[in-house]
Amino acid sequence: MAVKDRDRFSTTTRIRLLGEQTAARVYRSQTKRQARRSRLTGRAALLALVLCTLVVALAYPIRQYVSQRAEISDLRREKAQAAERVEKLRDLKARWQDDAYAEQQIRQRLHYVMPGETGFIVVDPDAAKQSRADLGAADRPWYSNVWDGVDKSDASDQ
Repeated sequence: MAVKDRDRFSTTTRIRLLGEQTAARVYRSQTKRQARRSRLTGRAALLALVLCTLVVALAYPIRQYVSQRAEISDLRREKAQAAERVEKLRDLKARWQDDAYAEQQIRQRLHYVMPGETGFIVVDPDAAKQSRADLGAADRPWYSNVWDGVDKSDASDQ
């Protein structure tokens, strides 16, 4: 027994026991760290999955929102243009209510003259050549002439 007691209290035995205890603690702490690390990795993966799901779920509504905002701005611009056109047409209507303006336009556009006046029409020689060139329209079918008239009137509006 004396040998066992002496071994139990010897420096070598104590150092060996301390080393084993330290190794056990280190092993346990490494195991806990690995458990924590894997748990955080799982949480991170779950968080990433949730974020990706949110991005995919919100992508279409956000795209719709942006396109609708663009459409709203286009409609507001068109509304402003229409209001401007209405204002111009109101001004034109008010001018046509004035007899002096109506008379001026009738005389200018329809070549009317007042009683006692002499009306003159100056013919431009170049315009006469152009009108002779348009005589080729008589050779075409009537519907082509009508369509050309529609195109010309549409071009004059623009």
